[in-house]
Amino acid sequence: MTAINHIPWGKPDYWGNEERYVLEAVRSSWISHGPFVDRLEAQFAQYCAIENAVATSNGTTALHLAYIALGIQPGDEIIVPGFAFMAAANVALRVHAVPVFADVDRRTWCLDASDVERRISPRTRAIVPVHTYGNVCDMNSIGHLAAQRGIPVLEDAAESFGSSYCGAMSGTLGALGCFSLHATKTVTSGEGGMVVTASAETAESMRLYRSHGVKRTRYWHDVAGHNFRLTNVQAALGCAQIEQIDRIRRERKRMYAAYLRHLEDAPGVRLQEITAGVDPLPWVVAVELDPQAFPQGRDAVIEQLKAVHIETRPGFYTPTQLRHLYSAHDIGASDEISRSVLALPSFATLTNEEIEYVCGQLWKLRR
Repeated sequence: MTAINHIPWGKPDYWGNEERYVLEAVRSSWISHGPFVDRLEAQFAQYCAIENAVATSNGTTALHLAYIALGIQPGDEIIVPGFAFMAAANVALRVHAVPVFADVDRRTWCLDASDVERRISPRTRAIVPVHTYGNVCDMNSIGHLAAQRGIPVLEDAAESFGSSYCGAMSGTLGALGCFSLHATKTVTSGEGGMVVTASAETAESMRLYRSHGVKRTRYWHDVAGHNFRLTNVQAALGCAQIEQIDRIRRERKRMYAAYLRHLEDAPGVRLQEITAGVDPLPWVVAVELDPQAFPQGRDAVIEQLKAVHIETRPGFYTPTQLRHLYSAHDIGASDEISRSVLALPSFATLTNEEIEYVCGQLWKLRR
């Protein structure tokens, strides 16, 4: 094996036309909104097989725009998972709504429909499943429950672009779906986000709020809007990325398969179980460490791997660990998972040799 200098946890990869498209956008003088934004929206909608895609400045503003489209008001309750990246909960606080935390499935690490049902109240106005690490939640059960109660489902698909569930693309299984185009995501525009919906009326409303509420003429505000716009320069980068999605998909699938060869039956670690019916396009490969095999604890393992030039990250922190922000009850599976999940280096150009090195160094830390 050749010498390994440093393996980052994640990094953007470039596939061919990124520099050319960005330079074209700069030279065009369309550096705010422009034709690459329209092009990226069309490409995104086509890939997801849905009618409408609305670009935003990042994945968090995509969620904010979706909350506005759903008419979320102060005091409304929004059900979110206890183990996930907390953007959906944080945006709920920003619009003065109340995040209500439901537990996740112990095996898949995704929102547990049975616990969602226990959290529903007369004030529940949305359910937000987060498709963690590229897995997809049990959307049949969540969707059936939501339909019975007349509650819209907003998918946080920031980590699952390219994954599918029962043949449908993640993000297209609810009333709205939100994506992130952050630097480490499956396709990137540096920063950026997208909201998809089958409703043309909802898409039109989001475009109005996205751009200061101005529609009929400049400086006339039909609604009190915001500025959630993606720039043409960023969209140019995104267009170059998404046109290579088949290649990106192949390389991420290869990365995932290489990890599986080393991890699937290894003692001391447990992989995230993929939900039935899901064809995943993994964003991150993560493992749950057995405390008997790794008595030093997950955080110590992170530091030990850093010493051999491997960057890893912890699992997401739960609301019970973030009580300075959230009012939350104890969440059994979420809290257990959070303490022991280790997110491994995961990006499309990570080589099989590097993956072998990561796993080999992890095995050396077992007791």
